[in-house]
Amino acid sequence: MQRARVLLGDDHALVAEAFRKILEREFDVAGVAADGNALVGEAIRLKPDVVLVDISMPLVNGLEAARRIKRELPETKILFLTMHPDLSYIRDAMNLGASGYVLKRSAGSELVTAVRTALRGKTYVAPDLLAAIKDPKLRKAVERGRVPVLTERQREVLRLIADGKSNSEIAATLNIAPNTVRFHRSTIGRKLGIFTTAELTRYAIEHGLIRG
Repeated sequence: MQRARVLLGDDHALVAEAFRKILEREFDVAGVAADGNALVGEAIRLKPDVVLVDISMPLVNGLEAARRIKRELPETKILFLTMHPDLSYIRDAMNLGASGYVLKRSAGSELVTAVRTALRGKTYVAPDLLAAIKDPKLRKAVERGRVPVLTERQREVLRLIADGKSNSEIAATLNIAPNTVRFHRSTIGRKLGIFTTAELTRYAIEHGLIRG
């Protein structure tokens, strides 16, 4: 049986070599790319079955690289292999159509399983990440690879939270009741898996809702 072909994206040579050795036990590693632009180019050239993407990559970050690869090669499986455990990154990865999310610290025990899962058309998310999600509905959504996105109103509320506005100030700005603001804030927290003002502010900055 022909072995599946995997393309690996990571800008740390020693880390990439370690991952290559793990993958070569069962798959053909078609190539390694050290930046996001190169990863997109190699994916289009090699047309691998699976592309492993790190979120933090030079020139073009992994999320944008994955978006471009999916646009050109919709049948190729994308699997994120990263050090970032943030649920917000998992959400973005899944909404790009990723087939999995593995933490680098667990790659030795999980990477091959994650690639197998992706090749079967399923979604793999690191078990310790799933365990950290307290809301059962959100956990189930992540397991299924369908993490809910924020509505425009929720994005407006999040932007104002990150600007340091109180619930009453947000209510006045948006011309809605304070109870409605509290409802939106609770819903945002459940969707993103983050609840404190500091975490919500960081999310807003990282996703371009406000400037840091």
